[in-house]
Amino acid sequence: MAECKVSEYYEPQPTEDSGETAKKSGGSLAIKQWAEDDRPREKLLAHGAEALSTAELFAILIGSGTPRVSAVDLMKQVLGDCGNSIAALSRMKAAELLRYNGIGQAKAITILAACELARRREREAMPARPQFGTAQDIYEHLAPRMRDLDVEEAFVVLMNQSLRHIRTIRLSHGGLTETSMDVRLIIKEALQANATVVALAHNHPSGNLKPSREDDTLTRKVADACALMRIHLLDHLIITEAAYYSYREEGKL
Repeated sequence: MAECKVSEYYEPQPTEDSGETAKKSGGSLAIKQWAEDDRPREKLLAHGAEALSTAELFAILIGSGTPRVSAVDLMKQVLGDCGNSIAALSRMKAAELLRYNGIGQAKAITILAACELARRREREAMPARPQFGTAQDIYEHLAPRMRDLDVEEAFVVLMNQSLRHIRTIRLSHGGLTETSMDVRLIIKEALQANATVVALAHNHPSGNLKPSREDDTLTRKVADACALMRIHLLDHLIITEAAYYSYREEGKL
């Protein structure tokens, strides 16, 4: 089992966060002062959190290093003494972290809190995401939030290849007789969520289930755009207080 061994290079520190003290004096290497390629925050925004090393992720949390050592290099030293094991790091005491030059009380607390959150996340059971294989499934998912609306609203349900729910997004909030759906927004939301299947839905406050000419045109446009991006349009539902119309079940998709 990996245990942390504090490097001899580091010295005991006062309780005040030395990184914050250096920042006030203008000597600290705050993340916003680094060269563009060395900024973990910018790297995360550009490439996602999975592209960052463990040291870079912790560097984002502590924010700064010392005048001689960046936050990333400081966390590399700490993790190196722990055999690059987050589990070993999580067993460290605040007093041990305070021995590192550049880690004060605030940073030590932040590191240990992050480790504890990771431990709690690991203990959590993953809830099963609902599966929407039929129009009835989609209707039961959306009806509670749509059937009593007095204006038209449009939603897109994003799913993975197994038809498991990713998220549901309201696309628009309209008037008494119509609402709008931006085809570009639908595709954008699907791509950002890595969804491969989508379903559309909007309500008719009047209670009339018959799709309008505009509904038909929109459905065709979305289907064409989805096909171009290799996304499957599963269905388009019109929802009223007591029932639904499904383009899929009616053979129009």
